[in-house]
Amino acid sequence: MTKENKKWLTKDVINWSLFDFANSTFATIIVAFVYAIYFKKIVANDLPIGDFYWSLSINISMITVALLSPLLGAASDQFANKKKFLIGFTFLAILSTALMFFIREGMLFQGMLLFILSNIGFQAGLGFYDAFLKEISSEENYNRVSSFGYAIGYAGSLLSLVAVILLKDEPRNTFIACAGMFLVFSLPMFVWLKEKSLPLPSKENFVSVGIKRLRDTFHHLVQYKNLRTFLLSYFIYIDGVTTIIFFSANYAQTTLSFSITELIIFFVVVQITALIGSFLFGSIADKFGTKKTLLIIIASWMVLTLAIFFITDKTQFIVIGGFAGTLLGSSQALSRSLMGELTPDNKKAEFFGFFSLFEKTSTILGPLTFGLVSWLTGNQRYAIISIIFFFFFGWFMLRKVEEKPA
Repeated sequence: MTKENKKWLTKDVINWSLFDFANSTFATIIVAFVYAIYFKKIVANDLPIGDFYWSLSINISMITVALLSPLLGAASDQFANKKKFLIGFTFLAILSTALMFFIREGMLFQGMLLFILSNIGFQAGLGFYDAFLKEISSEENYNRVSSFGYAIGYAGSLLSLVAVILLKDEPRNTFIACAGMFLVFSLPMFVWLKEKSLPLPSKENFVSVGIKRLRDTFHHLVQYKNLRTFLLSYFIYIDGVTTIIFFSANYAQTTLSFSITELIIFFVVVQITALIGSFLFGSIADKFGTKKTLLIIIASWMVLTLAIFFITDKTQFIVIGGFAGTLLGSSQALSRSLMGELTPDNKKAEFFGFFSLFEKTSTILGPLTFGLVSWLTGNQRYAIISIIFFFFFGWFMLRKVEEKPA
């Protein structure tokens, strides 16, 4: 091990990782638990159509981000201002989240609008955050640094759960707490992490540069066949991971009759094991290679998904959730790490914008398949089986990727 490899945990890495801690509070409180439940039960008066409005809000925000990510990524590469974009979108998320405190019964439009704006800010910022990986770490440390970021993020999720428990009697206060934690833990990156500067182009503006480079990106991807194959593989297998994230609680409650308390226990187990898994598989990838480790992880997802189809016991489901948690953070962290290895240095934000685009659009296809199979068969177990196909085809495509720098 080289001296440089030993010093992978630098101040820049810590400041960068704290942003993962910060945005995980939003993912937990707003997307996964409190606001999602508050919107359905209070804002939509617990009517069935509330689920439609919630899914509509998710789709509008994700499609918006999917359209913006490549354009903003290309422009930020040209002007070397990823940090400014990240700050802008983060404050959009924080402000919109804080304003959710004023949302009350029947305020459907306002409730949807604030979620759409906050989720756009949260999701759009992730592409710029990911693109900093190549600036704060050397290539041999990508796995460790990326995994460390995800591990810190899961620690943030656990802190969020504490806030949820303490403020459970007045859920609107958790929105203020979420905004506060998001702001405080974002500041170290905003204040102390320096972005590498590049010369600015003359006589060009944001829109013209963004559109030009967005058009060029499609041509560039044709030249990088290996990267293109990985992005396609990632789009497929991360679709399976995303679907499990969205529907695990739904499946537990509907098919296995989990209570709210049991769901919280399940969530804690998943977050703790996800934190452990982020470190564990980061070290394994250092020893055996990122691609090989990802192939093992995706194959493990297939096995666990098949196991869920057969189980009927709540304890068994929680145990499987623990194993799935170890795969959860590592799936995302090592994918980001491999993307960093395959991406040219001068196209970080541009290609990471497409990385973000593929991740965002995967939130539509996988959940849609799950919902369609569940509706047509009337059985969520068959919907679970449908997810295996995403993992299989993603695994098959990943085998074709050559693990080497672009």
